[in-house]
Parts: sequence; structure tokens; C-alpha cells
Amino acid sequence: MNNEDKHWKQDFPINRGEANQVSRRDFAKLLAVVSGGMVLGNGIIAAKAFFSDDEAIGEKQKICTKNDIPVGGTKSFVLKNDTVPYILIHTEEGEFYAYEQKCTHLSCAVYYKPGTMKIECPCHNGWFDVKTGEVLQGPPPRPLKKLVVTLQGDDIFVQHPKTENV
Repeated sequence: MNNEDKHWKQDFPINRGEANQVSRRDFAKLLAVVSGGMVLGNGIIAAKAFFSDDEAIGEKQKICTKNDIPVGGTKSFVLKNDTVPYILIHTEEGEFYAYEQKCTHLSCAVYYKPGTMKIECPCHNGWFDVKTGEVLQGPPPRPLKKLVVTLQGDDIFVQHPKTENV
């Protein structure tokens, strides 16, 4: 051991065995801080949900016109004040349907397969009925979230799915 090592140990006399142990008081302080942070975070989430701007949720929102989607075609979209992807489908029967574009199994993107009247989840071979959103086969545990589609002239409107529960 050289002279520099001794000088350092004199300035900072820490026993290595004691440095690895945490006192009950220090552990309680840490636990209180973490618990307080969790309570604060949950409070912020609850306040945001309570005071959120729900104006766009109740209103119909224009997505496009009939001419924008060919028969058998689709259009992906996101509603105002939302981040969830949706899909608008123009079936070969001339009807329009809109669903959340996330599979209910593992949230993979779903796609309309033209000519089959089915919506496919390619991740695990899941299939949904285009008219109802019900599961036809595969691992998805529940149907797709369906939006109400309204036609006004040539304009296509959808209503946020959260309004069904209001």
C-alpha cells in the first residue's frame, strides 16, 4: 500500500461492510418517497380523466366522402382528441363499417380482406366479421370495437365508440 492510499482512507473512514447495509430508517424513507410518487401519479391520471375535454367524443366527425374509398377499399384514420387508429371499410355490398384497427388479442393491426367480408389479423390468423366485428376464428378473445357510421349525402361520419356507454 502506498502513501496515497493511506491518505484517502484517513479522509474518508468508511468501513466497507457498513457501506453495503441500509438502515431501517433509510429504507422507510425510500418506501415513503416511492409510495408518495405512486399516489401522486395516480392522482394526476384520475384528474386528467375527470377534467378531460370530452367535446370531440360526443360529436360526429367527418372522415371522408364516398368517392374517397373505392368498393372493397379501406381508409385508416384517427379521431380528434384520440390516438387510437381506426379503419373505415367500404364493402362489396356498398355498406360502410368502422372499427378500431387493433386486434383484441395482442393489438396487431387488422386489415379488411376484399371479397371475403372478413377482417384479418395476420399476426396469429385471427378473423372478424366485417358486419358485426365478432370473432370468426383464431385467438382474439372479444369482438373489435365498432364505431357508428352515418352517411349524410356523400359525406361519411363516425361517432366515437365511447359515446355508446354515455
